[in-house]
Amino acid sequence: MNLALKNKLQKLQDRVEELNQLLADPKTISKQEMFRKLSIELSEVEPIVTEYQMHQELGREINETETMLDDKDLSIRKLARDEMPRLKSRIGEIEKSLQLLLLPKDPNDKKNVYLEIRAGTGGDEAALFAGDLFRMYNAFSEKQGWQVEVTSHNSSERGGYKEIIARIIGQGVYSLLKFESGAHRVQRIPQTETQGRIHTSACTIAVLPEADEIDDVELDNNDLRIDTYRASGAGGQHVNRTDSAVRITHLPTNIVVECQDERSQHKNKARAMSVLRSRLLEAQIREQKNQLDQTRRSLVGSGDRSERIRTYNFPQGRVTDHRINLTIYKLDEVLTGELSQVIQPLVTENHAQELATLTLG
Repeated sequence: MNLALKNKLQKLQDRVEELNQLLADPKTISKQEMFRKLSIELSEVEPIVTEYQMHQELGREINETETMLDDKDLSIRKLARDEMPRLKSRIGEIEKSLQLLLLPKDPNDKKNVYLEIRAGTGGDEAALFAGDLFRMYNAFSEKQGWQVEVTSHNSSERGGYKEIIARIIGQGVYSLLKFESGAHRVQRIPQTETQGRIHTSACTIAVLPEADEIDDVELDNNDLRIDTYRASGAGGQHVNRTDSAVRITHLPTNIVVECQDERSQHKNKARAMSVLRSRLLEAQIREQKNQLDQTRRSLVGSGDRSERIRTYNFPQGRVTDHRINLTIYKLDEVLTGELSQVIQPLVTENHAQELATLTLG
């Protein structure tokens, strides 16, 4: 273990002692908000320190065993030689565990997300592909126990969507879906193709962490233009006869969001405000990332919407993620929600890059 990691771990060990003292102090106990924050910090830091203490104990055992290797007694030397591989293997495992525990936490990992899918090049075929992608993410969400709420959609005439936006609610949604932003390409023979030619179409996907109303994005009402209009309906007795649909324009950035899926104007406005906050938060995150890391590009992609990140090839039954050169021939499984076999390698690759940065200290 290098010196930089040891120093970080020692500081965390000192911090745990300090936190335990503070949490036992009656003055802290009487201040509920402070007590809550310190308790959360302790719950996050304590597992790392516990692992570090195990590492220290194993280090002492290894030192004692090395001393035994020079013992005059042959049986003791043999015992030490037999024990040393196990101790070194175990301390190596703990070092890897500590490195993972020390990785910087993405503050958005636990958040819900807004999933935006838009048909790109390819016309009707791209819209059909957008429908395929939405069903894929919807099935994956069901397997994870997440809830999916469609915020708005614009259906195409031949099926699928020109655009669909959904809110996905659950534990750790952003941590798994944050690598999905980018251009997704499909290669297949459309039903309308008479000569059996393969067509290439594309959709863009954006995964936005849901903004906290108070902490993340402050909105000034003077910066907003809110318009209401009559939502489109199927006609007949179900047609919407009130101006329940809402369009909000954020004047400083010219970001426009719309919501018409709810029946009441109040609910549509609340949904639209939530989407607007998330888009503004995404812009803030992107700006911070560019400022902090202009010289290093992530191994798993920047998340730029114009970047081609994945290809779904139907004739070959192949899915290829271009960021990590991953190819699997399980297209049917992926499209029915078995997305972990694509997502998990991205998470692993991201961890590897962060570990390399951490090790360099």
